[in-house]
Amino acid sequence: MKKYKIALIKGDGIGPEIIDEAVKVLDAVASRYDFDFDYEELLMGGIAYDITGDPLPQETVTKSLNSDAVLFGAIGGEKWDSLPREKRPESGLLRFRKELGVYANLRPAVVYDELVNASSLKPEVVKGVDLMVVRELIGGIYFGEPKGRDDFKGYNTMVYTRPEIERIAHQAFKIAMNRSKKVCSVDKANVLDVSQLWRDVVTEVAQEYPEVELSHMYVDNAAMQLIRDPRQFDVILTGNIFGDILSDEASMLSGSIGLLPSASTGDKVGVYEPIHGSAPDIAGQGIANPIATISSASMMLRYELGEKEAADRIDNAIKQALAEGYRTKDLAAFDAKEVCSTSEMGSIIANYAVK
Repeated sequence: MKKYKIALIKGDGIGPEIIDEAVKVLDAVASRYDFDFDYEELLMGGIAYDITGDPLPQETVTKSLNSDAVLFGAIGGEKWDSLPREKRPESGLLRFRKELGVYANLRPAVVYDELVNASSLKPEVVKGVDLMVVRELIGGIYFGEPKGRDDFKGYNTMVYTRPEIERIAHQAFKIAMNRSKKVCSVDKANVLDVSQLWRDVVTEVAQEYPEVELSHMYVDNAAMQLIRDPRQFDVILTGNIFGDILSDEASMLSGSIGLLPSASTGDKVGVYEPIHGSAPDIAGQGIANPIATISSASMMLRYELGEKEAADRIDNAIKQALAEGYRTKDLAAFDAKEVCSTSEMGSIIANYAVK
């Protein structure tokens, strides 16, 4: 029997609750296949600072790099907002991504038929939406040098090199080959030299994927088109800051941030996490929606471990639970037949996954 070594980083707020439900579903689906999991809990975020004085202990980096995949909950909260920037949970997460070399952030946005009315947009606009934002994660303006501030001026530098653009472009085109074979590269090439390089390099990489249709779009237009006609998109390829903004915008097409997963991958080990935050205001109440984290576990099976059948089983179990009218509190207003706790929803999906 294959055994996969999984690093669990539960983090802060609702992180432990939602990770526990993802583990429940992973263990359930593993029982149907010839593999098992060996979990190791590691610290990152506010809880890591409270225990060790560092939001990212070196042990977490080392053990994560020695794992087959990382399943991550959420970090942060007002409790730690007054700390120096380098001590805040978010700084630990940025360092973690850099240390692991996870340069590609995959953010699917899918509108479930059962929840089409949950979106703030008209059903005829969002029904059938199924897109993937591929965001470059460890370059661009968040990491560029020089950067700094004084009482008069603050500045950051947006930098991309040809190899950085090439590797994220290849990721997007490979993903598109297994989808609808369309890539829309988003930039600001009309005013930014770095974006013109981005556009030129992406165009060159596209020649290696003749089956994939490539288009280019300025980021301001892309933000508008995501609302006007989101179904036109299959794979959106973009840089760090544009991807940060557009992926959050795309996530709201579904109606709840509690539904959508993400993956951060590179040449080492991948990190799989829900797109939402730690929600400390509802932590411990048993009302958090675990679906995004369970879907992240499915992405881990699919993209990191190659267990596609098991991933399909989890995805189908989520759809079945929603089709049967099971909802957590955030979705209670949308055709709910039964409002479930966090743990109950995890158990329902786990049960469907093994039927």
